[in-house]
Amino acid sequence: MTDASHRDTWRRHTQRQGLTIWLAWLGLVALTVWCWQIMTRDTIWFFVTDAPTQAADIGSRMWPPRLSYLPELLWPLWDTLNMATLGTMLGILMAVPVAFLAARNTTPSALVLRPAALFVIVASRSINSLIWALLLVAIMGPGLLAGVIAIGLRSVGFIGKLLYEAIEEVDSVPVEAVIATGAGRAQVLDYAIVPQVLPAFWGISVFRWDINIRESAILGLVGAGGLGLKLQSSLNVLAWPQVTMILLVILATVVVSEWVSARVRKAII
Repeated sequence: MTDASHRDTWRRHTQRQGLTIWLAWLGLVALTVWCWQIMTRDTIWFFVTDAPTQAADIGSRMWPPRLSYLPELLWPLWDTLNMATLGTMLGILMAVPVAFLAARNTTPSALVLRPAALFVIVASRSINSLIWALLLVAIMGPGLLAGVIAIGLRSVGFIGKLLYEAIEEVDSVPVEAVIATGAGRAQVLDYAIVPQVLPAFWGISVFRWDINIRESAILGLVGAGGLGLKLQSSLNVLAWPQVTMILLVILATVVVSEWVSARVRKAII
């Protein structure tokens, strides 16, 4: 009985599986080392070792923040909030039809329109809002309009992806019940699908607005206006106390927007 129990001892992996796992880990370590060598090939390590000293020096110059600079940040802060809000609204207007075209259960053409809608979502998500703003500033010139459109274009992928997934996950029972009454496609959407998707839609929209406030705060670095423009100006003249004040305003704005977003999503969902 003792020998049999030893022979039947449970093992998590077979010997071959264990060897495969170890080889996979060895390959991952080798790949990591290789990537690290490529990334650090042109690194000047003197500057890396000197970085703590430089960071401490800049930190001492940044404190205390220049409180008298706060009144000059109120209007750029208002521009940043408007940029985030209008950009979110623009993104919603573009994302809703794209989401319905991308969802399997609502698209009118699974062979043409659905792949096109998915491509729009992927293209929007693959390009950062800073890149969108940089391109739009080069095309349209600097200003808030470029920032609003950049935020909108970036929001399409985020809202569209989450929304079309929510559409595909709706309960099919109400849909089948409405179809059984002889309702058309538009009526099925209006009475069976949209009511189920609305809570997710509002939650996604508010969540994206919260994210867009953070992104809008730095779009001025490429000429799109708002707090980022003040930050760029202060960095150019090495006005470190002003930079600290701007960063504190951005931090406070993000904290407030996070609180508002959480409260609204809690009330909706």
